[in-house]
Amino acid sequence: MSADHAPAVICLTASGLAIAEAAAQALKGDLHGLAGRVETALTFEEVGSHARALFAAGRPLIGICAAGVLIRVLSPLLADKRAEPPVLALAEDGSSVIPLLGGHHGANALARLLADALGAHAAITTAGDLRFGRALDAPPPGWRLMNPSEAGPAMATALAQGAAPELERLWTKGGPRDLPLGETTLRYRPETLAVGVGCARGADPEAAIALVRATLAEAEDAGAEAAVAGVFSIDLKTDEAAVHAVADALGAPARFFDADTLQAERHRLQTPSERVFQEVGCHGVAEGAALAAVGPTGRLLIAKRKTTEATCAIAESPRPLSAAPDWPPGAPRGRLTVVGVGPGAADQRTPAASRAVAEAELLVGYGLYIDLLGALAAHKPRADFPLGGEEARCRHALEEAGRGRRVALVCSGDGGVYAMGALVLELLDRSAAAGGVSEAARRVELVMTPGVSALQSASARAGALLGHDFCAISLSDLLTPWETIEARVEAAARGDFVIAFYNPVSQKRRTQLARAQAILLAHRAAETPVVLARQLGRPGEVVRRTTLAALRIDEVDMLTTVLVGSSASRVVPSGDRAAGAQGAWVYTPRGYAAKRG
Repeated sequence: MSADHAPAVICLTASGLAIAEAAAQALKGDLHGLAGRVETALTFEEVGSHARALFAAGRPLIGICAAGVLIRVLSPLLADKRAEPPVLALAEDGSSVIPLLGGHHGANALARLLADALGAHAAITTAGDLRFGRALDAPPPGWRLMNPSEAGPAMATALAQGAAPELERLWTKGGPRDLPLGETTLRYRPETLAVGVGCARGADPEAAIALVRATLAEAEDAGAEAAVAGVFSIDLKTDEAAVHAVADALGAPARFFDADTLQAERHRLQTPSERVFQEVGCHGVAEGAALAAVGPTGRLLIAKRKTTEATCAIAESPRPLSAAPDWPPGAPRGRLTVVGVGPGAADQRTPAASRAVAEAELLVGYGLYIDLLGALAAHKPRADFPLGGEEARCRHALEEAGRGRRVALVCSGDGGVYAMGALVLELLDRSAAAGGVSEAARRVELVMTPGVSALQSASARAGALLGHDFCAISLSDLLTPWETIEARVEAAARGDFVIAFYNPVSQKRRTQLARAQAILLAHRAAETPVVLARQLGRPGEVVRRTTLAALRIDEVDMLTTVLVGSSASRVVPSGDRAAGAQGAWVYTPRGYAAKRG
């Protein structure tokens, strides 16, 4: 089990704590306890939202609870059994462990591991595992099933006929293996090939894929493509779309070596090039990368083939490459994900954001924002930066990703709204002389994961104040001259926009909000509704409603988002206890009444 997807053991009662601790230890996972009931280092407040966040993040989930609890809370998320993580229920007394989801994708294996460690009964229900001891569509590491779509019918035939193939013996033999089962033959191939790729900058991805497939066809092995364990190139091509397109097409990882590593293969190259050496520091990229991947016991199977834009070579290992514990060699392309985690509560964080955090090898951000992730960030390496350290924060995240790491830059709300997304792009846009980042950092994969912004959350809590045209204005003049801010407030007032004010005040800034209030009062009525939302989605949340004239600066602090309605905004009194702002909803009509008329 990879460190990024270590199992999460959730415990709901004190009586289940002992078995939960034993399970977490056996699986090398994290123990999460229900706050107020279970005393653990990692706690959560609500079972459903916490379990769904872990599941969405791809974490294998073991619940010390009834199977029905997990079924009920996770059922809304079930969609693709091939992509979902394993889910198991473990009895409080440790008597039984039941794989609920992902039986062929790790759950059965986890159940057996727990059964051995705890003396429990593994309630395996998948027929193939019960009969054969392993699913036919899940061969061991180092092997690939070439025709997975036929595995289901083949297993059904084998079960009906009472067949019990000797699978482990089959997969320990060298070379491709066929398993006849009735009218179907399952074809397994050991992953023994490494593909080396070189290409010009901006090479056509489809042309590179065609070259690689044509080269693999020279192996005179119908299963050569299934035997590819990885795609390799020089680190200067870390961000080259053509290399990654080849890896995606072959379903294999892409990894990159530095020039010195490739040059160390000089004595094994069949087509060394002095021109390539002058350009990149090694005598061959495609052949060198393929040979470096298979190691000294491997051989060059097909020498360099080339087109005007790309080169390809194939190397072969005498044993399955992907079965090695340190596979694949070389460095991956680093990835920086700018993660918007919403206002704070787990149920207002998107599944994509949770997955990005779960997959990250390093979390970077303002410490408070990382803390908002709670148990999801537990035991993750983190780099905390203070308020005011925004550029250092983004630079650190980019440079760490440039070293091949998966980094999550954690922002509250939406990372692209008054947050770090724009600053990351600004650093990439700067030249080195102007304080930009390293070339390695420029080659990282950049992903922007949106979140629920403060203005969205505040409007939703109060009703639907953003129901018509709106804008957002930051009142902080730390980075923007006040004259510019004032002109924007004036323009928004004249345009009759609903306005979300960010950074309305601070300990030192006490006049800007009052000035904005005065500008707005010159254009709209005193009774215009205003919503003050503080600590949204966190303990101590407060949502209050007032009016433009009654707004007082001492009601607002730096953690408050201020929404000011337009001339059309309305207040709807309500007896509903869920009504967001003092027994009333606030909204801005879109104009449907006029359309109906």
